[in-house]
Amino acid sequence: MVLTISNKGWVVIPAEMRKKYNLSPGSEVMLVDYGGVLTIVPVIADPVKRGRGLLKGQPSLSDVLQKDREFEKKREKRLVHE
Repeated sequence: MVLTISNKGWVVIPAEMRKKYNLSPGSEVMLVDYGGVLTIVPVIADPVKRGRGLLKGQPSLSDVLQKDREFEKKREKRLVHE
């Protein structure tokens, strides 16, 4: 989709894209520069709340980390005693 920049630097986001991404007057977007590629990204009002449940059903990362640390402690003890 090609957009044209006005004399004032404005860009109009087409209606189909505004509907698809639930953008209405007053919605905030960010302009992100990915090393020569500009991207318009909707701002998430509460990213923590929005991400809640994203990893549901997956193992607890804190449990995995704790088990990994316990494994490393046992491994270090074995290496010291050998």
